[in-house]
Amino acid sequence: MPLSIRHPVLIACALSLGVAISLGMARFSFGLLLPLMRNDLQWSYTLAGSLNTANALGYLIGALITPVLLKRIGSQATLNAGAVLTSLWMVGSGYTLEAQSLLLLRLLAGMSSAMVFVSGGLLVARLGQAAPQKSGLLLGIYYGGAGFGIVLSSLAVPWSLMLAQASERPHAWQPAWIWLGAICALCSVVLYAGSKPLGNCQSPPAGEARVSAWRLRHGLAGYFMFGVGYIGYMTFIIALLREQKVPADQITAFYVALGVACMASSRLWARMLDRFRGGESLAILNGLLGLAALAPACSSHPAVLLTSGIAFGAVFLSVVASTTAMVKHNLPPSQWARGIGLFTSIFAVGQVIGPAITGFISDSKAGLAGGLMFSGAALLLGALIAIRQRALVH
Repeated sequence: MPLSIRHPVLIACALSLGVAISLGMARFSFGLLLPLMRNDLQWSYTLAGSLNTANALGYLIGALITPVLLKRIGSQATLNAGAVLTSLWMVGSGYTLEAQSLLLLRLLAGMSSAMVFVSGGLLVARLGQAAPQKSGLLLGIYYGGAGFGIVLSSLAVPWSLMLAQASERPHAWQPAWIWLGAICALCSVVLYAGSKPLGNCQSPPAGEARVSAWRLRHGLAGYFMFGVGYIGYMTFIIALLREQKVPADQITAFYVALGVACMASSRLWARMLDRFRGGESLAILNGLLGLAALAPACSSHPAVLLTSGIAFGAVFLSVVASTTAMVKHNLPPSQWARGIGLFTSIFAVGQVIGPAITGFISDSKAGLAGGLMFSGAALLLGALIAIRQRALVH
């Protein structure tokens, strides 16, 4: 029996480093660095949000081109190339002060992150096919890798900033990007070694029929609203905590707790992902996420903030896992790549819109709290839409 089938959990853990790179560090670490970069470079929240909009636009482009790469060079090559490129773009962000250059690097990082995310999602879906009794757990482990990346970021960024400030280095945020890129490169090496056994798994032949977006319309629309809503929280929550004068050690604890909760979520929702075949999982998770996003906009009490971070971390990557589970439950294996690509693309469109709107609201009289209220409302709307998605097969 192939190694990839005998040790599916270990393979899923290795693949999860791709999510740690593409989401945990390449995307979400920006929220940790945004307050310092904004103050240093005199940015508005609209411009700061535009950097994550550029990242999301790159992600959309990457989601559209990844199916072509999967067909030409295969899942593993796409996965590993994306991880290496993402590491390079992260390091490059530490060597420029120009907003235009940073926008370009965020765009490129989004493109390569999508390569990692989509190809890794396809590989873990096939891994789940080899071990169907652990399918939900394997998906949770894979997407929970973002939590590991968040924890690494929340520890590496303050340490890097402390060293830079101790040496009185100008633009103290720049070395943090370089360190994060180096950590991504190390994770890429482990990812490459850990994903090699999947070469033993045969890929199913490509299907000729197109995936029906109309039949999945409520799931897609609910996932679009997730893209709009969650990214505002992850982009601006640290800025809000700083604005509320939350001590630095509490901010670090908040972000670590969020990441640890994300890592622990793999078991929390596994049975639900295996059980529901329609939009039920997506609706439940979107609703919980909306409440978690609204909490810090309504209260700055430490207990409320910590609860919000833990709840958000325990839910948000499981939303992504729920759409992969929906694809697996409702489409034949030959259409999984197309199905995952379709959900990823609509999610990326939402991410393009979300940071710009949240940043615009945050620059208004409503402030950062108003921006997070918009994010929470978008997520709750996504829950109401997703619950209408019915299973395609029974």
